[in-house]
Amino acid sequence: MWKKTLGALLIFVLALVAAVAVNTWRKGSRQLEVAPLAPLAVDEAAAAGRLAQAVRLQTISSATDADLSRDQFLALHALLEKEFPRVHATLKREVVNGLSLLYTWQGRDPKAKAILLAAHQDVVPIAPGTEVDWQQPPFAGRVLDGYIWGRGSWDDKGNLLSQLEAVEMLIASGYKPPRTVYLAYGADEEVGGHRGAAKIAELLKSRGVQLDFVLDEGLLVLDGVMPGLKKPAALIGVAEKGYMSVALSTSATPGHSSMPPGKGTSAIAMMAAALNALENDQMPAAIRGVAGEMFDVLAPEMEGFSRVALSNLWLFGPLVQKQLEGAGSTNAMLRTTTALTIARAGNKDNVLPGRADATVNFRILPGDTREGVMAHVRSAVGKVVDMAHVKVEALPGAKEASKVAPTDSAQYRQLQRTVREVFPDALVAPGLMVAATDSIHYETISDHIFKFSPIRAKSEDLPRFHGTNERLAVKDYADAIRFYHRLIGQMAQAQGAR
Repeated sequence: MWKKTLGALLIFVLALVAAVAVNTWRKGSRQLEVAPLAPLAVDEAAAAGRLAQAVRLQTISSATDADLSRDQFLALHALLEKEFPRVHATLKREVVNGLSLLYTWQGRDPKAKAILLAAHQDVVPIAPGTEVDWQQPPFAGRVLDGYIWGRGSWDDKGNLLSQLEAVEMLIASGYKPPRTVYLAYGADEEVGGHRGAAKIAELLKSRGVQLDFVLDEGLLVLDGVMPGLKKPAALIGVAEKGYMSVALSTSATPGHSSMPPGKGTSAIAMMAAALNALENDQMPAAIRGVAGEMFDVLAPEMEGFSRVALSNLWLFGPLVQKQLEGAGSTNAMLRTTTALTIARAGNKDNVLPGRADATVNFRILPGDTREGVMAHVRSAVGKVVDMAHVKVEALPGAKEASKVAPTDSAQYRQLQRTVREVFPDALVAPGLMVAATDSIHYETISDHIFKFSPIRAKSEDLPRFHGTNERLAVKDYADAIRFYHRLIGQMAQAQGAR
């Protein structure tokens, strides 16, 4: 009997191994085969110098003060006009809502849907006390050792000026777009884009504009960052997560610390239990949606067991998911994340406070909703605390996750093709933006919104984003100019209108 059982088990194992091997082999590459472009000649030193000038302008935005840094924004406008004379002689420039810019490059075919390239003028401030940690002063705008140093060089003046560099070169070559090209440069992206991109979108909508394609800053050409991949991965953001902060408050009878109440009934104890519950009982994770498609595209390009596991999620899914949940960057792609960000209670060491307050931030995965987050909070907290003593409310500023741009579209395929032409060593896959951009404001006038910055980045570069020692390699900046030059020339063709 045992021989029959062992034989059956052996047959099962062999069949399983064969199924895994066949399935892995059958998952062939989904990369477009395109001929790499000969590098466009770019005056790298001159272009880097222009970006360095823009970095010197401290265009820091504020959610509450629309006029903060106004002189710096106006100086940036003047700099752009001076350094890109063909752009300003050829394109129509409009100042929207005070400081944001909209350029219109009129196409020859009035019936063709326009395209829009977006970037933003504003930058985040320097964290107090970190100024001394910068290798170069954050607003010195120096070109040194092959890099443009300073706040905004990467986020996002690098994108903004590389677009203008590309348009300036196209105009100089005599190029005239068959369909209209918009360049939209908000002045408050870092604080939500409500005064900038939102107003530009409203203006275009009021004129009856429906955009065929929008490209904004976003995911990068990641080199050596994706485990199991030897080649760089150019991830095109096809969606971004939503945003929601929830305020919690617990109430109890205040009193003297010498006579504490029963276990778990003080305001602080209830809040601690509530926050612990939210931390440990998070919204469910799964390899689905955008993340599922990304791994499906990249699986055939992986090495070793990574390729086997990602090609056979029907078998290895739980193992792969557990590994992905273990790292913050990959966990964020799988679920609506929970972040405990603010906690306050008490003002004297011998007094039991009557109230404790906390704020919990959620980044909402496409497919989840704000209502679902609120239901989850009430359910998780209600398991450990009497809800009669807890108040839960959503804070202003919440927004749902963006729509997901389709990857089976001509728009995505052209973007994918351009990336492969300019970055021939890179693999292209769709990705999810876990942070926020102001491109979400264009959803009312376009179904094809992509978030991609044509910039190479290694693991050690990522902390520079909104961090210390922000910089952009001169050679990478030149590639960004080449990318936009090619993309505009391809996407602006009239036959691409839909």
